[in-house]
Amino acid sequence: MVEIVNDVYNLDFFYSQTLLPLKNRLKKKKDFERIFKSGKGIKEDFLFLKWAPNNLKISRFGFMVGKKISKMATLRNKIRRRLREQVRLRLPKIKKGIDGILVANPGLETRDFWEMEETLNKLFEKAKLYKS
Repeated sequence: MVEIVNDVYNLDFFYSQTLLPLKNRLKKKKDFERIFKSGKGIKEDFLFLKWAPNNLKISRFGFMVGKKISKMATLRNKIRRRLREQVRLRLPKIKKGIDGILVANPGLETRDFWEMEETLNKLFEKAKLYKS
């Protein structure tokens, strides 16, 4: 019989190391509306980035993947997860005090993880969101 040790299979630790932290996610409708109303925007390939400063010491991001991309929720969620992971990996390099929304446009569903990574790098560099 195999004995499972809780320390090895601690899901809280696993998720804290592999997911974009909740404090770095935009969730409220008013935040999305504020960014779309007063923020700056830039487009690269099949991604659109809209961002605005916030008065916090952290940067937060939201993700929008519409039904124009796919009617299948599983595919839209996969794209959302990939974008979230790309942002999580870049979070230490991104300036503090920024709220951003990444909007996926049709065609992104055909891109792989590495193509998304290149596009996101170009977006963040154009927007000058990386720390100097």
